Amino acid sequence: MEKATFGGGCFWCMVTPFDELPGIHGIVSGYMGGHKANPAYEEVKTGETGHIEVVQITFDPELFPYEKLLELYWPQIDPTDAGGQFHDRGSQYTTAIFYHNEKQREAALASKAELEQSGRFDKPIVTAIRPAETFYPAEEYHQDYHKKNPKHYKEDREKSGRDEFIKHNWATN
Repeated sequence: MEKATFGGGCFWCMVTPFDELPGIHGIVSGYMGGHKANPAYEEVKTGETGHIEVVQITFDPELFPYEKLLELYWPQIDPTDAGGQFHDRGSQYTTAIFYHNEKQREAALASKAELEQSGRFDKPIVTAIRPAETFYPAEEYHQDYHKKNPKHYKEDREKSGRDEFIKHNWATN
């Protein structure tokens, strides 16, 4: 098993694209990249701890290669927005790929370069590619939020503008 860690704005919305796929053995919402040990959600959401909301995925690379995770990751985000994602604003909601080994770093850099060269966006791709740091799981009520609170999750996701952005910018023709 390996770990993959992605920041893509609100972590609630980053679970469902990877959920229940063959080779994915777990997805935990949490925080990475900050300077405070054991941050709480209320602290992270202020933007003052330096953490980013992330999902950490445990996967079997034989069944679900890391490159396939990257292919799923990019179309969930606006990789040109340095100020957050959709209606979630601030550094805690920025996009990042946290790599866990050199192979992941190389794959992430290659996938970002491919996206830049695709011409899909007319603004620079600002998603950071950073070494993985200490991962802090979010509070239990954030885990599998889409299953525990489906009505609120759906309402929040609809209000965010994420799905409209995905439909407009990532739809395949």
